Amino acid sequence: MKKSWIIIGGIILLVVIVFSSLKGTYNGLVTSEENVNKKWADVQGAYQRRTDLIPNLVSTVKGYAKFEQETLIKVIEQRANATKTNINVDPAKLDANTLAQFQKTQDALGSSLSKLMVVVEKYPDLKANQNFLQLQAQLEGTENRINVERRNFNESVQIFNSSLRSFPTNILAGMFGFSKKPYFEAQAGAENAPKVEF
Repeated sequence: MKKSWIIIGGIILLVVIVFSSLKGTYNGLVTSEENVNKKWADVQGAYQRRTDLIPNLVSTVKGYAKFEQETLIKVIEQRANATKTNINVDPAKLDANTLAQFQKTQDALGSSLSKLMVVVEKYPDLKANQNFLQLQAQLEGTENRINVERRNFNESVQIFNSSLRSFPTNILAGMFGFSKKPYFEAQAGAENAPKVEF
């Protein structure tokens, strides 16, 4: 009789240990995935800040650069595309294709902004405008924030993906539908220095 209580106690102890281990692993994956989602929201927030600065920047430049309508229109169009893409990205469904499309849209907006800044060089009065200088400083700070948030996102993805692939977590992750998250990658041609013409 005493022997059967020891066996039952051992089985109960084993079940508790296995349950606790599975629970801890699952909760760790959930926490890590939520961290990735939070970092993604931070990335979107940084890009949204840049998008919000653009109407003021365009308005300021418009008064000085009346003959640069094509550049201003391109910036406005790229802003609209970026805003639409930013809204449509669900962090829970983030995959490599979605991230690539998001990045492509944001890179196009960044390129348009760069062209606008080159155009500004032709207008010394605009470069001296206090409002423009403040907007330019805010835009530069926002670009730095974007880089920081992208790096933070990639770090959280690396932690999540590493835990997802390690044994025995990978078995549990497969059972509950956790999947690998994509990284932000450098834009194609980023290794080449940009060509600036005035």
